Amino acid sequence: MSFCPTSNLFLGSGLFDTDAARAHGIRVGLGTDVGAGTSFSMLRTLDEAYKVAQMGGHRLSPLSAFYLATLGSARSLYLDDRIGNFAAGKEADFVVLDLAATPLLERRMAHAGSLSERLFALMILGDDRCVLATHIMGKLAYARDVGDTQ
Repeated sequence: MSFCPTSNLFLGSGLFDTDAARAHGIRVGLGTDVGAGTSFSMLRTLDEAYKVAQMGGHRLSPLSAFYLATLGSARSLYLDDRIGNFAAGKEADFVVLDLAATPLLERRMAHAGSLSERLFALMILGDDRCVLATHIMGKLAYARDVGDTQ
């Protein structure tokens, strides 16, 4: 099952409870929605997923959020044997992120003490300006020009 928070919010279709779904053995991933979503950015979608969880009285930790966006999504599609993390032998589709893409993000990262704090800052403050490069099947498909952000 794909949890698309921007679509749920746009349509007013309710607040998806990822914890309840997972407790029932449902494989849940995080996704964007072409039909009713408001962004294709996974970073923006992570931000909205956090807000949806908060509004529903649940906590979505940064580690859980990034799991939903990566291996959780692969598992929800039954493709976790081929994609979802950097395990040897898996297909390598990934983005390289600039953790100092904007002055605010750079400042927040300078004060982040743990991986969880860094991921939280990235999911709340990150956007398309963070994408330095995109690799598909291990090959560079996109590289941002230096100085293209701020």
